[in-house]
Amino acid sequence: MQSQHPFFDEMAKLTTSAMGLAQAAGDEAKAAFRAQADRFVADMDLVRRDELDALRAEITALREEIAALKGAKTAKAKTAADPSI
Repeated sequence: MQSQHPFFDEMAKLTTSAMGLAQAAGDEAKAAFRAQADRFVADMDLVRRDELDALRAEITALREEIAALKGAKTAKAKTAADPSI
């Protein structure tokens, strides 16, 4: 819809341009912030959740294996100390 006043047409064009510029600036700021946050996280040397869970599972398995080996060693020591068993 065209207004009959050229002043209002120019104001509408300027407003539309300003909104486009503001949106572009906002997108650029968002991208810059995301890049900065990514660099910050990379510098902190953080570990991902799935890697942490895998390490926890491995530690649990190793603890169980150590406990089994200690139990076997204890049983072997008892057998060597008391041959009647």
